[in-house]
Amino acid sequence: MKRTATAHWEGTGKEGKGHLSTQSSVLNQTQYSYLSRFESGVGTNPEELIAAAHSGCFTMKLSFNLSGAGFVPTSIETTATVMLENGAIPSIDLECTAVVPGTTAEKFQELALDAKANCPISKLLNTDIRLNAVLK
Repeated sequence: MKRTATAHWEGTGKEGKGHLSTQSSVLNQTQYSYLSRFESGVGTNPEELIAAAHSGCFTMKLSFNLSGAGFVPTSIETTATVMLENGAIPSIDLECTAVVPGTTAEKFQELALDAKANCPISKLLNTDIRLNAVLK
């Protein structure tokens, strides 16, 4: 399986602008710029897209882990916060809350930690990934 995305940029890094498009067309010439990345301009940015990818991947992996252990989650919600400091991403915080009937807090933590370690996006990233997983 292959997935693609395309970035188009015009101008300098600070004054220029660009847009991103994805194979699925969910992003279709979605704008990004210096302002949307480093200040508060309209548009997306690479770090926000990494956060979306990581939260989605972790959540799906946790769902697979739970169902593989015989539990059907009612809901799982994960927020990923990507830190950008001095041109690097030193850490990502995953905040997860889930409703999973029939499981224990211990089993949930075990499966959540496995999802953190083994979702494909976690494996891709070379950064400190911190997890706070709460079973409701």
